[in-house]
Amino acid sequence: MNAAVKPEPLEKVVFGQADERELRDQMKKDLPADTFKAKPWRVIWFLPLQLVIWGGIATILMAGLPWYANLGLALLVGHTLGCQALLAHEVMHGALGMSKGWQNFFGWLGFGPLIVPPEFWRKWHNVVHHGNTNSGDTDPDSFGTLRRYKVDPKQKKFTKLAPGSGTWYSYLFLFYSFTFHAQLVLWFQAKRRKQFKGFNRTKAIVQSFACVAVWGVLAVLSGPLAVFTVLIPFMVANALGQGYILTNHFLRPQTPTNNPLDNSMSLRVGPVLDRLHFRFSHHIEHHFFPKMSSNMAPRVREWLEQHHGERYMAMPHSTALKLLYTTPRVYKSPTELVDPNRPERVFDLLPLQKQFAASTR
Repeated sequence: MNAAVKPEPLEKVVFGQADERELRDQMKKDLPADTFKAKPWRVIWFLPLQLVIWGGIATILMAGLPWYANLGLALLVGHTLGCQALLAHEVMHGALGMSKGWQNFFGWLGFGPLIVPPEFWRKWHNVVHHGNTNSGDTDPDSFGTLRRYKVDPKQKKFTKLAPGSGTWYSYLFLFYSFTFHAQLVLWFQAKRRKQFKGFNRTKAIVQSFACVAVWGVLAVLSGPLAVFTVLIPFMVANALGQGYILTNHFLRPQTPTNNPLDNSMSLRVGPVLDRLHFRFSHHIEHHFFPKMSSNMAPRVREWLEQHHGERYMAMPHSTALKLLYTTPRVYKSPTELVDPNRPERVFDLLPLQKQFAASTR
């Protein structure tokens, strides 16, 4: 999403506090020690996920079911692919322990279907995104500041794809944008940005083509049923991931410090879906402790709500998606969003802090 431009630091502090280290230290002191230990046993969840995915595809291809049954199975397969990617996200952070080789193996299971090689994901997400969350034009997972659209006006066309632009095709964005954005980062940002120095980009490109080839083989074997074995699962998996990823940061201010309480947002999701989605809704918690297993995240949420309820922000997932599609995506200032194609459209993010802070519940 954030095209390759020279990073520009924020001009001045307008939002946020630089107390993230103190908060981490205090949580480690107050919470049980097992909160932050690796949970390797959770890797067993890949087994039922794989059974659902391959069982669903095999049933579509071999059972001769009516189209509506195939559609239901395709949705199930796509949802499971998305869940598997959320679990692989934990694995790649080290929350389940394991060597890097095993992490990469499960990373391939989770991110390969989305055409994201695991070593690329580790560099892009773990290093560059987590190290520069919502920071000026530096975070690769952001549409960035108005400055870059003034420098290169052609980039304004790209924002029309995004939620909040008001175009009809922006409503398709969730269904392809995880993979699309990954390829933009790989082909352009990883080539030009110093944060990717030393990364083997050529290898990752070859691996991406291999992922596409696997989907291509499945499509050929499926024939007309590829709509149900390839297209719909791929779209649903993208939408599941992006439905969380975009809402976790796009409605928060840009900050000069990397404090998750200020630059990230958690979501409130029903308990069943929250477990199926490996508690990806607990995103502030994840940014404080990336190597923490997600089943421990509710402990961190409870602590933050109790001790910093006025700063801890979590809104219902449905509300976040609605706001995502009714607000612009580019930062006019660290606390204001603007549509570069319609500069009169400005949205102030600060009232959301008071409205959805835990202390107001």
